[in-house]
Amino acid sequence: MAQHNTLGTLGEEMAVEYLIERGYTVRERNWRMNKLELDIVAEKNARIIIVEVKTRGLGSLTDPLDAITPAKIRRTVNAANVYMRYNALPQEVQFDIITIVGDSRENARIEHIADAFRPPLRSYR
Repeated sequence: MAQHNTLGTLGEEMAVEYLIERGYTVRERNWRMNKLELDIVAEKNARIIIVEVKTRGLGSLTDPLDAITPAKIRRTVNAANVYMRYNALPQEVQFDIITIVGDSRENARIEHIADAFRPPLRSYR
């Protein structure tokens, strides 16, 4: 497995542990349907939390938040809509981001941005 894949997997594991320690129930990890994907689907306070996880090594020159582009937000929202419909879930949805910077559990810095973005409004023209 490539080093970036190994680091990404470690980041997702750390994000799941972080959420569980804070009282979230993790419903899904790496949920996929066709070309749609969600990193983590969790639940807390009767709300579905869609968590996008971005991990970077200590020497990375890019901020993990730079990867959260408008296109990434659209893909995440589309995937969340499909997930909610497929599972017939009536709950409100919240979109969070967890960034992890570090090369191991010992030196990682975790940042959790709750309610990080809202679904973009559609333009009906």
